[in-house]
Amino acid sequence: MDLEFWKMHGLGNSFVVINDLEDTVENNIQLSTFAKKICHPGFGIGADGLILLKKSLVYDFKMVIYNEDGSEAEMCGNGIRCLSKFVHDNGLNDNDEFLFETLAGKITTRIKENNLIEVDMGSPEFLDKGINVENNSYKKVDDSSPLASVECENRSFNYVSMGNPHAISFVEDFNFDWKADGQKVENSTHLFPARTNVEFIKIENSSEITMKVWERGCGETLACGTGACASVVAAVEGNYINKGEVTVHLLGGDLKIKYFPGDAVLMTGPADIICKGILFI
Repeated sequence: MDLEFWKMHGLGNSFVVINDLEDTVENNIQLSTFAKKICHPGFGIGADGLILLKKSLVYDFKMVIYNEDGSEAEMCGNGIRCLSKFVHDNGLNDNDEFLFETLAGKITTRIKENNLIEVDMGSPEFLDKGINVENNSYKKVDDSSPLASVECENRSFNYVSMGNPHAISFVEDFNFDWKADGQKVENSTHLFPARTNVEFIKIENSSEITMKVWERGCGETLACGTGACASVVAAVEGNYINKGEVTVHLLGGDLKIKYFPGDAVLMTGPADIICKGILFI
């Protein structure tokens, strides 16, 4: 079986994107195994994840995404920007606004000028099934904030869900082995039953933050859209920065995140094509 693919990236967070509106892939291939092979740089194309464009019974399209370790993800901010560009550039929808079904719920994206895509990420959650509250390790920061914290690996982490779990720690600098800490926190299943994404955040000023991310199922990546959103939410709710538009500096570039408490989170960033080709399966 030969499959057309696009390799795309959002700020260096890369994906193999395949049109599976006819269910060709899903009906013939075990997706978890396929994702691990395709994302491997030696045996496949090399990417942080595999994205399939699927039909949806309720919205315009459905996004199915697998991490490079073969685990299925609920959502991906950089990935859904790439998928939006894929839909737009292939002429699969005449509009500039798309509604996607994801495991995290409905996500709306809008094609903007200068290769930018705006994503309505929905409202954050501060206590959901991604955190284990049974062991009383999860505590409210204060009565005026919805944030709560958990201690892990001798650090305090705020938990925010953007449809997928995020543990966020605020640091003064990155002069520590944040990758090792991130991996340990990711796999602290006594606190995070389904594992978690991990972000370390340095506050630059009232409207800028710098983020290092250890993604669940991927490890270090150059960018994480849902992580940037969760981090801005935690920084605003924790009174580290001002509400409104915030610039998030990532290894792969910058994202613009807009958040007012009580409202949905808006993310704006680029999506780019690396190459197109044929997979021989």
